[in-house]
Amino acid sequence: MTEKDLYERALRVWGKQPQMLQAIEEMSELTKEILKNVARGKDNLNELIEEAADVEIMLGQLKCCYGIERQVADYKSGKLKIIEQRLDEWEEKAKKEER
Repeated sequence: MTEKDLYERALRVWGKQPQMLQAIEEMSELTKEILKNVARGKDNLNELIEEAADVEIMLGQLKCCYGIERQVADYKSGKLKIIEQRLDEWEEKAKKEER
């Protein structure tokens, strides 16, 4: 069974609305663990790994639920190009300031 097949099965068995609410819950749990790590300096790498995996799974279900896999991939590709451009500009500026 492929990952997408599993997502479709979960949506079919448990329902779209409950799974989308679960996605919100998992994102909230990841947010909480990031805050613990950054704001409180907590050593919670295992929790970050677990919650990141949960969020990735739920994002897969979200894309499957709405049939937006291709659109998200295309938008992500464009965003990554923008990030690369900004990083290039940032590093070029930093090099100039070092001189």
